[in-house]
Amino acid sequence: MTATPTVNGQVIGQAHYATRAVLERLLATTETTFHQSVALNVIADNGESIERDRLVDRMTGTLKIEAEVAEASLAELTAAGLLEEDVADGAPRIGFTPAGRDRQQTHRAKIAEITARLYAGLPAEDLAAAGRVLTEVTARANAVLAGG
Repeated sequence: MTATPTVNGQVIGQAHYATRAVLERLLATTETTFHQSVALNVIADNGESIERDRLVDRMTGTLKIEAEVAEASLAELTAAGLLEEDVADGAPRIGFTPAGRDRQQTHRAKIAEITARLYAGLPAEDLAAAGRVLTEVTARANAVLAGG
Protein backbone atom coordinates (compact mmCIF):
# COMPACT_ATOMS: atom_id res chain seq x y z
CA MET A 1 0.00 0.00 0.00
CA THR A 2 1.28 3.49 -0.89
CA ALA A 3 1.40 5.97 1.96
CA THR A 4 -0.28 9.34 1.45
CA PRO A 5 2.50 11.89 1.01
CA THR A 6 2.87 14.89 3.25
CA VAL A 7 2.32 18.14 1.40
CA ASN A 8 5.54 19.44 -0.15
CA GLY A 9 6.67 21.27 -3.26
CA GLN A 10 6.52 18.17 -5.40
CA VAL A 11 2.95 17.31 -4.37
CA ILE A 12 1.87 20.92 -4.84
CA GLY A 13 3.60 21.07 -8.23
CA GLN A 14 2.01 17.85 -9.46
CA ALA A 15 -1.45 19.10 -8.49
CA HIS A 16 -0.75 22.47 -10.10
CA TYR A 17 0.49 21.05 -13.39
CA ALA A 18 -2.24 18.43 -13.63
CA THR A 19 -5.03 20.94 -13.04
CA ARG A 20 -3.38 23.54 -15.27
CA ALA A 21 -3.19 20.99 -18.10
CA VAL A 22 -6.94 20.40 -17.72
CA LEU A 23 -7.53 24.17 -17.79
CA GLU A 24 -5.28 24.74 -20.78
CA ARG A 25 -7.07 22.01 -22.75
CA LEU A 26 -10.34 23.84 -22.09
CA LEU A 27 -8.85 27.24 -22.99
CA ALA A 28 -7.40 25.87 -26.24
CA THR A 29 -10.95 25.31 -27.53
CA THR A 30 -11.30 29.11 -27.72
CA GLU A 31 -7.64 29.88 -28.53
CA THR A 32 -7.22 31.60 -25.16
CA THR A 33 -3.91 31.44 -23.32
CA PHE A 34 -3.55 30.91 -19.60
CA HIS A 35 -2.36 34.50 -19.05
CA GLN A 36 -5.29 35.81 -21.07
CA SER A 37 -7.73 33.77 -18.99
CA VAL A 38 -6.27 35.21 -15.80
CA ALA A 39 -6.77 38.73 -17.16
CA LEU A 40 -10.38 37.94 -18.08
CA ASN A 41 -11.04 36.53 -14.61
CA VAL A 42 -9.50 39.50 -12.82
CA ILE A 43 -11.67 41.85 -14.86
CA ALA A 44 -14.79 39.79 -14.14
CA ASP A 45 -13.99 39.75 -10.42
CA ASN A 46 -13.67 43.55 -10.43
CA GLY A 47 -17.05 44.46 -11.87
CA GLU A 48 -16.16 43.99 -15.54
CA SER A 49 -13.57 46.77 -15.70
CA ILE A 50 -10.40 47.64 -13.83
CA GLU A 51 -7.66 50.24 -13.97
CA ARG A 52 -5.01 49.03 -16.41
CA ASP A 53 -2.11 49.44 -13.94
CA ARG A 54 -3.99 47.55 -11.24
CA LEU A 55 -4.70 44.67 -13.65
CA VAL A 56 -1.05 44.48 -14.72
CA ASP A 57 0.05 44.58 -11.06
CA ARG A 58 -2.36 41.79 -10.21
CA MET A 59 -1.14 39.62 -13.09
CA THR A 60 2.55 40.18 -12.35
CA GLY A 61 2.12 39.65 -8.63
CA THR A 62 -0.01 36.54 -8.94
CA LEU A 63 1.63 34.87 -11.93
CA LYS A 64 5.20 36.03 -11.23
CA ILE A 65 5.55 37.33 -14.78
CA GLU A 66 7.09 40.50 -16.17
CA ALA A 67 4.85 43.49 -16.88
CA GLU A 68 5.66 43.15 -20.58
CA VAL A 69 4.14 39.66 -20.63
CA ALA A 70 0.96 40.90 -18.95
CA GLU A 71 0.77 43.86 -21.34
CA ALA A 72 1.21 41.52 -24.31
CA SER A 73 -1.71 39.40 -23.11
CA LEU A 74 -3.88 42.51 -22.80
CA ALA A 75 -2.86 43.63 -26.29
CA GLU A 76 -3.77 40.19 -27.68
CA LEU A 77 -7.18 40.28 -25.98
CA THR A 78 -7.80 43.80 -27.27
CA ALA A 79 -6.75 42.84 -30.82
CA ALA A 80 -9.11 39.85 -30.63
CA GLY A 81 -11.99 42.19 -29.78
CA LEU A 82 -12.45 40.82 -26.25
CA LEU A 83 -11.28 43.87 -24.28
CA GLU A 84 -11.47 47.61 -24.75
CA GLU A 85 -9.75 50.48 -23.02
CA ASP A 86 -11.46 53.59 -21.66
CA VAL A 87 -9.34 56.62 -20.85
CA ALA A 88 -12.18 59.11 -20.37
CA ASP A 89 -11.90 59.53 -16.59
CA GLY A 90 -8.18 59.80 -15.97
CA ALA A 91 -6.52 56.45 -15.29
CA PRO A 92 -6.96 54.04 -18.20
CA ARG A 93 -9.46 51.26 -17.48
CA ILE A 94 -9.76 47.96 -19.29
CA GLY A 95 -13.12 46.27 -19.65
CA PHE A 96 -14.98 43.60 -21.53
CA THR A 97 -16.50 43.90 -24.93
CA PRO A 98 -19.66 41.78 -25.26
CA ALA A 99 -17.54 39.04 -26.88
CA GLY A 100 -15.05 39.18 -24.01
CA ARG A 101 -17.81 38.89 -21.42
CA ASP A 102 -19.27 35.91 -23.27
CA ARG A 103 -15.89 34.17 -23.48
CA GLN A 104 -15.16 34.67 -19.78
CA GLN A 105 -18.62 33.50 -18.74
CA THR A 106 -18.33 30.42 -20.96
CA HIS A 107 -14.93 29.58 -19.49
CA ARG A 108 -16.16 30.11 -15.93
CA ALA A 109 -19.14 27.81 -16.44
CA LYS A 110 -17.01 25.04 -17.96
CA ILE A 111 -14.37 25.43 -15.25
CA ALA A 112 -17.08 25.15 -12.58
CA GLU A 113 -18.14 21.82 -14.09
CA ILE A 114 -14.58 20.50 -14.09
CA THR A 115 -13.92 21.81 -10.58
CA ALA A 116 -17.00 20.01 -9.29
CA ARG A 117 -15.63 16.75 -10.72
CA LEU A 118 -12.14 17.29 -9.32
CA TYR A 119 -13.28 18.12 -5.78
CA ALA A 120 -16.30 15.79 -5.58
CA GLY A 121 -16.32 13.70 -2.44
CA LEU A 122 -13.42 15.45 -0.74
CA PRO A 123 -14.31 16.39 2.84
CA ALA A 124 -14.89 20.10 3.42
CA GLU A 125 -12.54 20.09 6.40
CA ASP A 126 -9.74 18.62 4.25
CA LEU A 127 -10.29 21.28 1.60
CA ALA A 128 -10.27 24.01 4.27
CA ALA A 129 -7.04 22.66 5.78
CA ALA A 130 -5.40 22.46 2.36
CA GLY A 131 -6.51 26.01 1.64
CA ARG A 132 -5.00 27.29 4.88
CA VAL A 133 -1.70 25.48 4.32
CA LEU A 134 -1.34 26.57 0.69
CA THR A 135 -2.24 30.17 1.53
CA GLU A 136 0.48 30.23 4.18
CA VAL A 137 3.05 28.59 1.87
CA THR A 138 2.22 31.17 -0.79
CA ALA A 139 2.66 34.05 1.68
CA ARG A 140 6.01 32.67 2.80
CA ALA A 141 7.23 32.16 -0.76
CA ASN A 142 6.18 35.71 -1.63
CA ALA A 143 8.15 36.96 1.38
CA VAL A 144 11.24 35.08 0.19
CA LEU A 145 10.83 36.56 -3.29
CA ALA A 146 10.54 40.02 -1.74
CA GLY A 147 13.85 39.48 0.03
CA GLY A 148 12.48 38.56 3.43
